[in-house]
Amino acid sequence: MTPTPLTPTGPTSSGHVDVDGVRVYHEVHGEGPPLVLLHGGVLAIDLDFHALLPTLAETRQVIGIELQGHGRTNDTDRPMSVGTFAADVVAVLDHLGIESADVLGHSLGGAIAIELAISHPSRVRSIVPISASVDTSGIHEDLTDPGKMATSTRMPTADDFAEMRRTYDALSPHPEHFDDFLAKMQGLGATLVGWSDEQLATIAAPTLVVQGDHDFTTNAHAAQMVEKIPGARLAILPGTTHMTVTLRADYLLPMVRDFLS
Repeated sequence: MTPTPLTPTGPTSSGHVDVDGVRVYHEVHGEGPPLVLLHGGVLAIDLDFHALLPTLAETRQVIGIELQGHGRTNDTDRPMSVGTFAADVVAVLDHLGIESADVLGHSLGGAIAIELAISHPSRVRSIVPISASVDTSGIHEDLTDPGKMATSTRMPTADDFAEMRRTYDALSPHPEHFDDFLAKMQGLGATLVGWSDEQLATIAAPTLVVQGDHDFTTNAHAAQMVEKIPGARLAILPGTTHMTVTLRADYLLPMVRDFLS
C-alpha cells in the first residue's frame, strides 16, 4: 500500500536525520511560519493529520515528524521516553535550520509538545497539546480498570487498530516487528512520569489545550492543566473521542489558526 500524499504535489522535501542510531523521518509541506506536527502513539503523519495538514500548509511551513519506531522511522534498542522524543524533534529543527516553531501534537505528540516547552523553551513559540495528560492520574478510569476496558467506547475500535497495522506494514522499515513495537508502546504509556506543578508553571509558550469530550483524558484533568500552565486556553470538542479528535477539522482548523495568529 502506498499512502496517498497529504498535499496534491506531496511534500516540499523529506528525509531522515540520524540521532543515536535512529533515522528520524520528517517531511515539509508549504511555506510560512514553521509548525511542527507530532502524531500520537502507534500512528504516523498521514494517519493522524490527513484532515488538517493540507489546509495548514496553505499558510504555514508544516513539518511532520515520525517518532522512533513509527511510520518511516526505524526502531532500535534505544529506550523510548518523552524526553528522548523531544530531543529528536530538536535535532530535526537543527537539521532544517529552524530556531523555533509552533508545535501541535496529538496524544503522545501532545506530551512531547509539553516536554519541549519545559525542557527546550527557546525552540517553541507556542504549543497545542491535543488529547494529552500531564500524568497518569488524568487518564479516564475506563482505560485503567480492566473490567471496564472491554466495553469502553473511549477505546480505539477494531477498525482503528486495523488501520494502525496497515499503516505500520506500509511504512515501517521492519513491518515484521509490529507486535514487539506495540508491546513497547504500551509499556511507554504505563511509565509516563509527567511533570510537576512547578514545571508546568515555567511554561512561557502560549498554550492551547484541546481534547474531545469523550477522550482518554478526563475533562477535569484538562481543566487542571490549563490552571497550572500560565495563560493557557482550553477547548473541548463535543461528540469527539481520542481517535477522532484530529479528524474534527471543522472545529480544529478555525481555532488553531486563530490561536497561532
